[in-house]
Amino acid sequence: MPRVRANGLEIEYEETGSPDNPMILLVSGYMGQMTEWPARFKQDLADAGRRVIVFDNRDIGLTTAVDDPALEDCIPPPMEELMQGAAEGEPVHERVPYVLDDMAADAAALIEALGAEQADVLGLSMGGMIVQLMALNHPDRVRTLIPVMTTSGDPALPPAQPEALEALTAEPESETLEAIGDLAVRTYHAIGSHPDLRASDNELRAAAMADVRRANRPLGLARQFAALLAQPRWHDRLETIGKPTLVLHGQMDRLIPPDCGRDIARRIPGADFRAIEKWGHDLPEAVVPDLLDEILPFLARI
Repeated sequence: MPRVRANGLEIEYEETGSPDNPMILLVSGYMGQMTEWPARFKQDLADAGRRVIVFDNRDIGLTTAVDDPALEDCIPPPMEELMQGAAEGEPVHERVPYVLDDMAADAAALIEALGAEQADVLGLSMGGMIVQLMALNHPDRVRTLIPVMTTSGDPALPPAQPEALEALTAEPESETLEAIGDLAVRTYHAIGSHPDLRASDNELRAAAMADVRRANRPLGLARQFAALLAQPRWHDRLETIGKPTLVLHGQMDRLIPPDCGRDIARRIPGADFRAIEKWGHDLPEAVVPDLLDEILPFLARI
């Protein structure tokens, strides 16, 4: 895959479609390498006239730090300390190496580094938070906004179901590929879609094992989670976004409940909200047609 320098990082990315077409930037969520995007999703967007860019966020996959090589050994504070500090109003963002604002700056810089003025930006889960911050902090780089299975960040919104949060933060029984694959299966049974949509256990296991073979960066995952917890809240700024916005969410999302997506659409002027039946907190091949049925008409109207 190609790599480009942006915002002090060497960002690993992949491009589908003509470079002459308008860009759509797909931003992955927590733990998600750019390999999580289904090939059909990328190709159908490209066939619809988009230059599709996927990439590895900082601290994940093959994207590497340039300006701060010591970051690889930086251990963030324990999750419990960050959660308690945030609940008590402490400036916990000062205790972590970076927050989601920095990851939004990475993505905005990537758009520029690849020679585009603007992009349609679509983000999953934590990536959906990142694209909201792109629209707030780097509006000149954002043409349209598509937050997917994500939240406005308002702490008053419904929390994750306990079993879903426990599954997301669970650790494998050992460091073997087989144990990591088994954990992925258990995780997506807890947070994923209805079995009618969810990938098979064999597919989930194989994908998790392939990702670990590609890049295994446990400290990076810890720092990403710390960035998510320590990010200063942004929900009260969403009313200032003036970009066409489509919010997508799964009716079966047990990790980030659908009301969290509805809150984004309520706060951004003119935003549309669409909920998809049987869809959870995952991106199986079977949900791609439903997503494209919403995304492609939205993009065509702009």
